[in-house]
Formats: sequence, C-alpha cells, structure tokens
Amino acid sequence: MLSQKTRYTIRALQHLADTFGEGPVRLDAIADAQNIPRKFLTVILSEMAREGIVVSQRGREGGYELALPPVDIRYGDIIRLTRGSLALVPCASRNAHERCANCLPEAECRLRGLMLGLRDEMAAMLDRVTLADPITLEPPFEEAAS
Repeated sequence: MLSQKTRYTIRALQHLADTFGEGPVRLDAIADAQNIPRKFLTVILSEMAREGIVVSQRGREGGYELALPPVDIRYGDIIRLTRGSLALVPCASRNAHERCANCLPEAECRLRGLMLGLRDEMAAMLDRVTLADPITLEPPFEEAAS
C-alpha cells in the first residue's frame, strides 16, 4: 500500500496541477481542500521544492505552485520520490533492491518472479500517466453487511 505521506503528496500535487498557471496557492487552501494536516503538508512541499517539483513564493501573495507543467510530472516519479520504490517486496525493486529476509534464494523464488512482473506492469502504467491526465472518479465500494 502507498504510505500516507505518498497519498498526501499526490493529492497536494494534483491540487497544484488543477491550478497550474494561476499563480501560487496558499498552503492553507491546499490543506483545507485536500484534508491534509498543515504541518505534514509543509514538510511534503518543502521536500518537493528540494526535488524541483514545486516552487514556493513568500509573502502576502505567496504560496506554492508546480515548477514544471503537469504533463511533465508522472505518478511513477512522485511515488519513487516519496516511497523510494514501486516494488511490493524488496527483492523486486529495480532501484532499491535488497534480498528478502527469511526467503528462498532469489533464483528459486517464484514469488519474486511474480512481484517483478507486477512491479514492471505497475511502473509502465504509472510512468504513462501524468498530473495532466484526467482520472476517472470511481464510486465507493459498498460497505459489507455485518
């Protein structure tokens, strides 16, 4: 699963993509619209500024805006910046590979093969979709009867 930090980052960057070209957006406006704690959002946007994804402007008319057009920011890159990897298990990571503890040798592990294939398919999809692409909203799942 994506970490809460990654989900907050994606939502904040989606908000900035929606207002791209309209000038800086105040932190409070992003926090309120996206239901992100202000302190957490400050840290996230500072990290994204260091990575060159957003720029900040101080002062009364200040705020945050994307440093790049939304079409140039891919979801795969956002997840890699905040999570470090797209893989679900350490041995299937292309950028942060680690051997799994308490596992079979990698050459004998079918789970690793499955996870590598999943990681590659997920990366291909996430690297195709940018902040400029429309995303279809889906209705919530029905609550299971208890």
